[in-house]
Amino acid sequence: MLVAAAVCPCPPLLVPAVAAGAAPELDAARAACADAVGLLAASRPDLLVVVGPADQDGRGPHPQGAPGSFAGFGVDLRVRLGASEPDGDARVERELPSSLAVAAWLLERADWSDAPVEGLGVGEPLEAVRCATAGRELGGRADRVALLVMGDGSACRTLKAPGYLDERAAAFDEGVANALGAADTRALMALDTELAYELKAAGRAPWQVLAGAAEGADLAGRLLYDDAPYGVGYFVAVWS
Repeated sequence: MLVAAAVCPCPPLLVPAVAAGAAPELDAARAACADAVGLLAASRPDLLVVVGPADQDGRGPHPQGAPGSFAGFGVDLRVRLGASEPDGDARVERELPSSLAVAAWLLERADWSDAPVEGLGVGEPLEAVRCATAGRELGGRADRVALLVMGDGSACRTLKAPGYLDERAAAFDEGVANALGAADTRALMALDTELAYELKAAGRAPWQVLAGAAEGADLAGRLLYDDAPYGVGYFVAVWS
């Protein structure tokens, strides 16, 4: 069953080498992510599953050792999901989607070695019911499962945001922040799929996977970070 979860944003700018001179702007978010990953380690999981948004090529499962790269963002930096490289015939060629590459960087930064790690790339169109079903399946993968859930809120909080200013964005993000901080699975499942799409909220499907995994787990939530430094809603939360 699910014993702990951490929710983190997934912009490549979270990686200082990608952000370069702008790196200090997300120092508070990085610190909150580090605290969240530390809570996952403290939960003593038998399995950690990283869930994040993915385009078509990155959807589905990614095994431990799967490679990721930030070359597409102009940085010669490679990561692997989990502590070890796959062996021989198990070597993985498919690269991680950027959200899971950011998660792999967070785990490497924390020297994660507390449990095996697997990844799941989730497509934006995945319906809420299917997200919840996927989450329930993940929660049953081991006696003690932890999730690291990557995803951003609306990308429409300011005029300079990637999706320009949308007056609905602030209220949407406030609802997400409240739900994540309260470990409110019903509120997450009730997120409007169409509105999330219009607001470019890439975290909607991963958060609903989390909601499915957490059904019946009776976890308490705590919001560690809530801001929109680039007009995009970024949240860090822990459930335990």
